[in-house]
Amino acid sequence: MSKKGNNAGAVLAGLLAGAAAGVVLGMLYAPEEGKETRRKIKDKATDLKGQAVDQYGRVSEKAKEQYQDVAGKVKDQYSNISAQVKDTADKVASSVKEGYDKYKDQAVAKTTEVVQDVENELDGMQS
Repeated sequence: MSKKGNNAGAVLAGLLAGAAAGVVLGMLYAPEEGKETRRKIKDKATDLKGQAVDQYGRVSEKAKEQYQDVAGKVKDQYSNISAQVKDTADKVASSVKEGYDKYKDQAVAKTTEVVQDVENELDGMQS
């Protein structure tokens, strides 16, 4: 986008410079009084300046709109990706917790069995 903006500016500047040079040369070779020629050159320069300012404003506004459009799209995609990552992380955390709870319960049950077996063996030895 930056290259296109620079190229458009260079083309615009070239066109305006060429137009200004053509107008000046045309007026200098026209058979009129010097005062009148200078006035026409000044008027034309003022017109060209106005056109350049207008064109700059249009190009600037278009670049601003494109920037805002791209920025909006990037923000939207970031929000979507962020939401997907959060959702996936929540699912992984839930799955890990479920697995932990399941194996914890099994470990407690086995430990209880082993303790019961040991107690039974100890009771059997005392008798």
